[in-house]
Amino acid sequence: MTGKSIVCIRHGESTFNAAWKKEAVDPLLFDAPLSESGVEQVRLARTTLAGRRFELVITSPLTRALQTTAGLFDSHPSQPRVVVSALVRESVENSCDIGRSPSLLAADFPPLEFAHLDDPWWHVDGAPDARGICVEPVEVIQARVAEFRAYVVSRPEKLIAVVAHGTFLFHLTGKVLANCEIAEARID
Repeated sequence: MTGKSIVCIRHGESTFNAAWKKEAVDPLLFDAPLSESGVEQVRLARTTLAGRRFELVITSPLTRALQTTAGLFDSHPSQPRVVVSALVRESVENSCDIGRSPSLLAADFPPLEFAHLDDPWWHVDGAPDARGICVEPVEVIQARVAEFRAYVVSRPEKLIAVVAHGTFLFHLTGKVLANCEIAEARID
């Protein structure tokens, strides 16, 4: 089995992240997009990734990750294929982790394919809390991370970028990444 390098990229700051910094209360911003600061973080990170020969980009279907992916990889010199995968979505803990239907995402991000996603593609099992959110148990996240690892191992590509979220990337790498932080990992 040959090892693969995955470049893990946490999405840029979202409007949810910006609101949470001011007051650590869920502001009920569903599928929160990038903030102005997040857009700037993505712009700066783009140059860091420009020299890498990515063969594949796997991105979460949450809007902030899709915007980060577009900002980093549209017109990237290696022109990697982009795959949208619910495996790398954020664990559902807050309103920003609730997604949108594949048809709405397709309208906002026409170059990408969403038809393969379930509707809903985010975690909806269990009893909803007072906010109406079904919080995702940690064992479900861990199972999704294991499934993602197996998926990456099955792929032929050797250098893969993954645009995802803090909790998912923590369970994948053991590292807490800041918004738009980049960390490389090996998957064997």
